[in-house]
Amino acid sequence: MDRSDIIYNLASILDCEARKNEPLSKHTTFRIGGTADTYIKVTTLSKLSAILKECRDSDINYMILGNGSNVLASDDGFRGVVIRLDGDFRRISLVDDTTIYCGAGATLASLCKFALNCGLTGLEFAWGIPGSVGGAVFMNAGAYGGEMKDVVYSVSHMDKEGNIGRTEKDALDFGYRTSVYRRNQCIITGVTLKMKSGAPDDIRAKMDDYLGRRTEKQPLEYPSAGSVFKRPEGAFAGALIEQCGLKGASHGGAQVSEKHAGFIINKGGATAHDVKSLIREVQTEVAEKTGYTLECELIIL
Repeated sequence: MDRSDIIYNLASILDCEARKNEPLSKHTTFRIGGTADTYIKVTTLSKLSAILKECRDSDINYMILGNGSNVLASDDGFRGVVIRLDGDFRRISLVDDTTIYCGAGATLASLCKFALNCGLTGLEFAWGIPGSVGGAVFMNAGAYGGEMKDVVYSVSHMDKEGNIGRTEKDALDFGYRTSVYRRNQCIITGVTLKMKSGAPDDIRAKMDDYLGRRTEKQPLEYPSAGSVFKRPEGAFAGALIEQCGLKGASHGGAQVSEKHAGFIINKGGATAHDVKSLIREVQTEVAEKTGYTLECELIIL
């Protein structure tokens, strides 16, 4: 029995959905990535703790994958266990009139809809971002002047030893596309959000406006991982890339979008190698021609 069988068998005992040699291309918005040894949907805190313990005891690599919207998975896949938070981790509930608790595995779309139905405002900026709530908090996702830090009150987590904890707002260390969870190796399991009451019609109108802008300006018709580069201080990545004449530049099936130069799209059959080669070309050209250094926003696994 190899090590991947150990986790696969444990998942079966725990009644967790598990698959061997699962293509990561099926679980990333880029539609790129080789196979993971084992892919598991974990539905409760106790099951997550048991899986993590076995990974530690058996010295097996693991990673949490949310909605796969801000990642580039390797062509070689992942030698270890990929964990998707499901079941209890996707539940959303109203704590009081202006407080929501949301599992980390829920999508931002479902959270935005829930807030709208409760007449709560503050999350409209996130409507249309195709990530999970845990992933959005991990990187402090933002758009149109709003960020997750504006509404997140506290974050529940599990550390690599299986201990449950919580981080309050003041200790979350939110910054531009970062949080304390980029460094502390804990798994985000849930989020408490403090919001404000608003008129549902006004909330819906703002959500529709933001989604309309995304549809008009972003290449949503192609697989991508969203904005590839962080915004450099004093400039915009997309504008710099366009200024360097790189719109439409391609490596294999990967192309700098002709609609929005801040996006790299999968035109068909793109590999992680194609995307990384194109990223390096863009970074080199922009640095040489403008003096700006473009830092990747997407996470390369």
